[in-house]
Amino acid sequence: MTSWDLLTCSIMAQRKPFQRLPTAVVPGSYVIRLHPDLVAFTFTGQEDIDVEVREQVKEVTLNSVDIKINSAKFTSSTVSLTGTTSYNVEDETATIAFPEALPVGAGKLSLDFVGELNDKMKGFYRSKYTHPNGETRYAAATQFEPTDARRAFPCWDEPAVKATFDITLVAPKDRVALSNMDVVEVKDHETDASLKVVRYSRSPIMSTYLLAFVVGEYDFIEDRSADGVLVRVYTPLEKKEQGRFALEVAVKTLPFYKEYFGIAYPLPKMDLITIADFAAGAMENWGLITYRETALLVDPQNSSTQAKQWIALVVGHEIAHMWFGNLVTMEWWTHLWLNEGFATFVEYLCVDHCFPEYNIWNQFVTSDLTRALELDALKNSHPIEVPVGHPSEIDEIFDLISYSKGASVIRMLHDWIGDKDFRKGMNIYLNKFKYKNAATGDLWEALESASGKPVGKVMHTWTAQMGFPVLKVSDKQEGSSRIIEFKQCKFSADGEVPSQGDAAPLWLVPVSISCGSKPGDIHTRVVIDKATTTVTLDNVGPDEWIKINPGQVGVFRVQYSSDMLSRLLPGIQSKTLPPRDRLGLSNDLFALCTAGVSSTVEYLRLVESFTDEQEYIVWLDVACNLHKLGTLLTHTDYEAAFEAFNRRLFHKIGLHVGWDSKEDEGTVYVDLFL
Repeated sequence: MTSWDLLTCSIMAQRKPFQRLPTAVVPGSYVIRLHPDLVAFTFTGQEDIDVEVREQVKEVTLNSVDIKINSAKFTSSTVSLTGTTSYNVEDETATIAFPEALPVGAGKLSLDFVGELNDKMKGFYRSKYTHPNGETRYAAATQFEPTDARRAFPCWDEPAVKATFDITLVAPKDRVALSNMDVVEVKDHETDASLKVVRYSRSPIMSTYLLAFVVGEYDFIEDRSADGVLVRVYTPLEKKEQGRFALEVAVKTLPFYKEYFGIAYPLPKMDLITIADFAAGAMENWGLITYRETALLVDPQNSSTQAKQWIALVVGHEIAHMWFGNLVTMEWWTHLWLNEGFATFVEYLCVDHCFPEYNIWNQFVTSDLTRALELDALKNSHPIEVPVGHPSEIDEIFDLISYSKGASVIRMLHDWIGDKDFRKGMNIYLNKFKYKNAATGDLWEALESASGKPVGKVMHTWTAQMGFPVLKVSDKQEGSSRIIEFKQCKFSADGEVPSQGDAAPLWLVPVSISCGSKPGDIHTRVVIDKATTTVTLDNVGPDEWIKINPGQVGVFRVQYSSDMLSRLLPGIQSKTLPPRDRLGLSNDLFALCTAGVSSTVEYLRLVESFTDEQEYIVWLDVACNLHKLGTLLTHTDYEAAFEAFNRRLFHKIGLHVGWDSKEDEGTVYVDLFL
């Protein structure tokens, strides 16, 4: 053991186990007034918190970071007590001690405090921007997820401790002041004529991390959705036209989600706003969604089609959270993967509905599924759902496995139970837990109730263990039937095969199968639950190809026997195999080659079938794979022959795309050109 190991062990031994806040006193509602100073970079605040005292205690502990509480008072129908405050920097808490025990029942905790408008892009912070006249100025903005509401006001900063919020902001009269809810009153400041006092309506019951406030200079454009929700996009000064595409997406998205989930958006307005200094891509604050500028603004003259597609996905993702995450919130951060994985999946449903010309599901395969498979094949991967203790662990755990693999697994689940039962289950789940908290198992129970399928049992194998299987497939013909044998084992990027036996990981794998006579239809669906499984396909001719995992919906790789792969080549050449299936064949086989379990010669033989290919997603995968091979062959005797092979392969598509744009080219054609 090295000295570093000894030091690490010593630190871990000294760190006490994380504990959530005590539940003897819990909040019901917050009334908060905040006054940010955009010159001194400080803020003052007052809050009255209606609390329920469940046990007689002399102390109240809540979260607070970089805030000085100047006064604390507890009142009820029987007592009025003044408290003294102490701080625990490591636990990010403030404890208010009172001279006698608080009586059980309703009470009010009143706090006066001051804090810093920090430059950390979390909590209540300052954001620097350049005014059109060239002057550097500052706005005040918030980023509370996961645990930084405590930097703006003392609170019970845990997702399961929900409450309502009545917010009042004090701001300069020439600045825009926004919060989650609509404005109910604007009046002059009591003593300073340059300030205004803006009061907002009471929020729904919600978690602290979804609260937001912004004070700054903005232009905006607005519209109403089909169901009457006022939608505004706030942009930097003189850039409001760059928010028009995002406004179009938001106005289309709200009615789609209302119909899909069977529940209306519960707030009277929705604001989308850019923040100049913003650490995340976007944040789903309820009713006030914040974005970095590149995730919301589209320059009509210069932004690419890919940029518009990405903005549509980000807007769809954040608005999905208004239901899945905000209306129903995870009980603890362990279940955050489900919020993000679900929103990542549903954003594609939304964009496909609003912009079918984007063929966005093709891009899901390249942007999310294949990336997740690449990462999850590594030995340093992790399960989708990992227990979270201290909130500081969140950033360490939630990565592309949680987002992209999570979304891919939910997409596989959606395909397995069908859209009708998926929507029914979602409606059951959202209605049962609205304005409450839920865990992963609660969603599985709702989907299981709607579909009658063992959702929980199947999904547990995908969320609780890391990695995914490779299905080794062989077949034989018996009369008019095809007998398919599946063997599953864990796929590893280094080709290592896990030892067989009780310890070998197994998945319950929903598998769909198509065949050459009806390439657009699903011939058979089956759940593979053993290491070896045999499936019989009736009415399949001896020369027909069999495609496992049509549409690349399943989260696994497929290793075909040589005969099965050979029968698929004419389907590639004739394009009777759909684009995602052609992509899947290339991506799976190349992954098997890099793992050393298939021959590179076999991959090159497959690639020769793509001579007449015209789909961007297929060429993207093929080109990336060949580039990797080319790197390996550089400065070898085979380099010249490999370059000649590539020239022959790309000749037709190069002539087809050309160097000049065409008037009738679609988004996929533009992608090929780029």
